[in-house]
Amino acid sequence: MYTVLVSDAINAEGLKPLLDMPNLAIIQKKSDDPSVRLESIDALLVRSATKVTEQLLDQMPKLKIIGRAGVGVDNIDVPAATKKGIVVVNAPDGNTISTAEHTFAMMASLMRRIPQAYVSVKNTEWKRSTFVGTELHGKTLGIVGLGRIGAELAKRAKAFGMTITVFDPFLTKERAAKIGVESASLEQLLQSSDIITVHTPLTPETKGLINSKSLSLTKKGVYFLNCARGGIIDEHALADYIGSGHVAGAALDVFELEPPGEHPLLKFDQVIATPHLGASTKEAQLNVATQVAKEVRLFLEDMPVSNSINLPAISKDLYAKLQPFHQLAKQMGAILSQCVKTGIHELSITYSGSATDLETPYLTKALISGFFKNRIDAYVNEVNALLTAKERGITIGEKISVDAFGYSNCITVTAKGEDSAFTVRGTYIDHYGPRIVFLNGFNIDFLPDGNLLYIQHMDRPGVIGRVGKILGDLSVNIATMQVGRKEAGGEAIMVLSFDNPIEEQTLSALSKLEDIVSINSILL
Repeated sequence: MYTVLVSDAINAEGLKPLLDMPNLAIIQKKSDDPSVRLESIDALLVRSATKVTEQLLDQMPKLKIIGRAGVGVDNIDVPAATKKGIVVVNAPDGNTISTAEHTFAMMASLMRRIPQAYVSVKNTEWKRSTFVGTELHGKTLGIVGLGRIGAELAKRAKAFGMTITVFDPFLTKERAAKIGVESASLEQLLQSSDIITVHTPLTPETKGLINSKSLSLTKKGVYFLNCARGGIIDEHALADYIGSGHVAGAALDVFELEPPGEHPLLKFDQVIATPHLGASTKEAQLNVATQVAKEVRLFLEDMPVSNSINLPAISKDLYAKLQPFHQLAKQMGAILSQCVKTGIHELSITYSGSATDLETPYLTKALISGFFKNRIDAYVNEVNALLTAKERGITIGEKISVDAFGYSNCITVTAKGEDSAFTVRGTYIDHYGPRIVFLNGFNIDFLPDGNLLYIQHMDRPGVIGRVGKILGDLSVNIATMQVGRKEAGGEAIMVLSFDNPIEEQTLSALSKLEDIVSINSILL
């Protein structure tokens, strides 16, 4: 049973993918509502109002995923979520058209002074000469950040006969040519543009990107728009340049602090503003709610998500190929963790055969998460696996090898301690499933699933029989048994599987048998 907390106002129809999910309860209340038992929440859905801080996350030990019904995630402490293994997903496509249209409407309104003229007419005035505007046709529009929204805005601006200049470090020449824009440095864009609009996420690198120094490079009479995130433009610097007459005007849908209150920019008639309406259309609200609800459902159903902020996105086709090896890697990590009781300082993973064609970094993270699952008192998954290993001083090594040991594919992992090492090797065989084929120096073949018993013993007559007798006397039924040895009369192992976990008294009785070296109960 999963419990989902919807902490902000999110379109109810958009929540349908979750409402249709069996064994799931939805709570639609604020996260600070005293009636909400935060310790029981598995998934959290928010918009921009709820601030998902590290302190809030500390109160939600079961939380597995945060869904942001929108694009920006600056209200979410992503590093803190990552450290706790919490996946953060957003809805980058849902409000693309809505925000692009709003930006264009703001640009047209700014240039034609429509809001000011409207207020004048409402006051029974008729001052046509006061509100002479400026055409968009023939002007150069500078777009800072050509993501989805920036690209949609460029299409609309081209239709109005504008020249488009773009600053985006990740914009290729091929994509620029395809969209029909000119790529430029930020300095070139600032110097050449008549109108400048920002469409980047708010990050430490983009905070204050447009500042006093940037503004000093612009041509006199330039216009600015921000319908992205507050803080990208230094608002006080912008106010100074509007006050001096260098900047002709600005259109703002977002502010660094919202609501802005008595803000210096709002004192200028050349500034028009809206209360963060970029995504406020019926269509956009439904789209972002539906998109993020689907993502959260996919994650809870152990399926790949497409729009994770802190987890690599995997397509359905790739996931189908990866899934068997993903499960194998996790099980191998869990086996290793339960067999190695001492501290380790290195995990070395080697991929060979057709496994080298897969997304091996993802498999490595899965293996590490399996290793830590029963080893530490913290939730570990692919999101925070590497960080968890680093914090505990464990070096992670990943290698590719041509030696597949006779199998079509192979994953080998070795845990190294101060004076010991333990190796597990697995393979996936079509129509047969995952198999463990090497365990701590012994060739063997068993299914990594269920309740297992790994016994190291000396290869003496009667050892297997005595193990079977004790289990029989205790009414413990053996489902399968696999054995392996290095040489006759030397060291040997047996791996047994059972329908139910083995009780402590059974383990105690087996450990007292002659020629038994060690016993490990493995739960997968």
